[in-house]
Amino acid sequence: MESLPVEDAGAWLIALAEFPLTDFFRIGSRKYLRLSFPMIFDRLRRQIAFEAARLLHSQRETEYHRARWRAARAITRSYISNDSIPTDYEIRQALQQLTEGESAFSTVREMPEDEDRLGYYRALLEPLARVTQDPGSHPEGDVLYHSLQVFELAREARPWDEEFLLAALLHDVGKGIDPRDHINAGLAVLKGNVPERTLWLIENHGTAQKIMTGTIGIRARRRISRHEDSEELEILADCDRRGRVCGRRVGTVDEALDFIRALSESNEFGDEPETF
Repeated sequence: MESLPVEDAGAWLIALAEFPLTDFFRIGSRKYLRLSFPMIFDRLRRQIAFEAARLLHSQRETEYHRARWRAARAITRSYISNDSIPTDYEIRQALQQLTEGESAFSTVREMPEDEDRLGYYRALLEPLARVTQDPGSHPEGDVLYHSLQVFELAREARPWDEEFLLAALLHDVGKGIDPRDHINAGLAVLKGNVPERTLWLIENHGTAQKIMTGTIGIRARRRISRHEDSEELEILADCDRRGRVCGRRVGTVDEALDFIRALSESNEFGDEPETF
């Protein structure tokens, strides 16, 4: 399934009339219709919708009702009420969200080898503005706003540490590709494009959150505590936890990347980056 370009949309407008059209978005030079993603279903309903979308996207299933049933059984063996069963429309929207993430990723992968690495990061970050989150755990809203909050907090804590700041800014880019396994999805697109230390911080920020809440075993605690970057990981997890405030003022993606660029240059020449 591909997102629907505006220039090809005429024949579909009647079929789409029942859906709440919000606005347009661009990937590269093409303009696409974007449909609003319903917020009425709970976490289990969202999980089933995304799993069904994954089954359809990978062509392991071709029919919505079979994908929905298989997804529900994969997620839980307990009784599922009708209120937790997503509609075809909700699955279609989850499928579109996965497709948008894949399209953005394909655009990034097609960049010339000499393309500025910051352009690579921008292409991964900007689609996050369209990725909604569970309002219970993320009342602040979309993933990009959260990421920029985490970056600002991390910059207050470690303004000289480029690798740490990259981890703060990019820790959730995988949510624009695979919301159910966002850490591994993020690692897949970042490997080879960020330092290994940044990858380690991103890979383990979820574990650090569990350490903070006391919901992980002693072995994992020991493994993390023995690592040379355990302190930075703890700070990142704290920034992640605190970066969920509605209405907090943050900079733009370009401003964050400009700071990263200035920090990289200052580290190279021994200067100190300007703040903004």
